[in-house]
Amino acid sequence: MTWNAKDLLGIEELTAGEIGTILDTAESFSEVTLRSVKKVPALRGKIVVNLFYEPSTRTQHSFSLAAKSLSAEVQPFSVASSSTTKGETLLDTARNLQATGADIIILRHPASGSARHLARALTASVINAGDGAHEHPTQALVDLFTLRRRFGRIAGLRVAIVGDVLHSRVARSNLWGLLRLGAQVVLVGPSTLVPREFENLGVEIHHDIDRELERCDAFNFLRIQTERQAAGLFPSLREYTAMFGMNATRARRLKPGAVIMHPGPVNRGVELTAEVADGPRSVILEQAAHGLAVRMAVLFLVSGHAPQGQGSDSAVQGASSPATTHNERS
Repeated sequence: MTWNAKDLLGIEELTAGEIGTILDTAESFSEVTLRSVKKVPALRGKIVVNLFYEPSTRTQHSFSLAAKSLSAEVQPFSVASSSTTKGETLLDTARNLQATGADIIILRHPASGSARHLARALTASVINAGDGAHEHPTQALVDLFTLRRRFGRIAGLRVAIVGDVLHSRVARSNLWGLLRLGAQVVLVGPSTLVPREFENLGVEIHHDIDRELERCDAFNFLRIQTERQAAGLFPSLREYTAMFGMNATRARRLKPGAVIMHPGPVNRGVELTAEVADGPRSVILEQAAHGLAVRMAVLFLVSGHAPQGQGSDSAVQGASSPATTHNERS
């Protein structure tokens, strides 16, 4: 396994081997997330900054916990109270953060390509936490990790991505990751949100979710944004739910072992009914839990550490012996 990149900007540019390296390293860190004290010294002395220009609960919190679990120092940054409000550019903000010691900058920004723009200009590592409608690579890695944990593999699975694919960075990153690892990908939704052009990427497109219920191993539902309705991309939330939402009736038709996924936040009663979101087929909370190990792995790798295989102890020890690590935590 190899990993030579200082940044994580998207899934499209990664090979299957590189994706596997991240997932295997996350396996090594999954044990840490189960400890009473969730901390190893792997990034001691490193400074991590969450530079979020868009609202986020899950991703920002997960990255902060991951950095602290690796013993990095997490510097808070409020865009609303920063010089951004005075017209400072993204690049100038990031350069100032780097000049004052930031080793890793985690960026969420409404402009597609913003993470790559920073990565080219900085010596600090840049992790894309969502750039416009382009990509959200760590969410896709979390979803891939969840599927691999549940099924033991990705290759050969048939996975449906349901909803607003056209505007979704989560969908794009998932699509690339699933295809790289050998899954069949089906995009499902209204034609206005799932245009035929996506077929050029090697996926299937269907506008009838019912025909896929008994065929797919996993359904990954995307959040419907109310502004899409205002733009006339579908008639109403009620009609969307009737045609593409997952309810108990549809869930009973799913093939044995099939799972329901959602990156969150869930619009209950729109993409999923409450009984499905909280039901036995839902792995939504597993996705949230796996986010910590996956983002620990990403931070670990971009900081220059050697990749780790499944079951490897060296990643979780962070260059310390098990006894030393325990004593340092005590």
